[in-house]
Amino acid sequence: MEFTVIERCDKETEEVLAQEGASFLKEPVSYFKKHINEFVYTESPAFEEARIDSLSIELDEVFRLYMGLFGFRAQKKFGDSIKSFLKENLIGEEVRSSVMFSNEDGLWEMNIPLDSIEGFNEEMSMEDAAELMHRFLINLVNSIG
Repeated sequence: MEFTVIERCDKETEEVLAQEGASFLKEPVSYFKKHINEFVYTESPAFEEARIDSLSIELDEVFRLYMGLFGFRAQKKFGDSIKSFLKENLIGEEVRSSVMFSNEDGLWEMNIPLDSIEGFNEEMSMEDAAELMHRFLINLVNSIG
């Protein structure tokens, strides 16, 4: 997957700490355990088919879960279908996802735990985690039509 933007950012201020090259995404996702105050913001032309413009990955310091954060383009009427898909396809006892429609943006603001997507492990690269989330979202797009 080609990335056109890769930024390391501060979670508190959302300030860009550094523009990164593609090699940064070879770092394991566990990078965030040592850099808990950071998230990585990415953009890719491939995200268009997944109905997102960007994907951020971070470690939630409260629940200690790796999260994918993005705005998903779908009409509000698909809310029940989106929630059903997540319930059926995210694994784990207590899945801590957040899905909320923003009337202002016309997007579903979604925080999805990567830990709850089949095939995820914290030693995979950030690039592989982004691709895993991309495949998951393609399945979501296909399920809601």
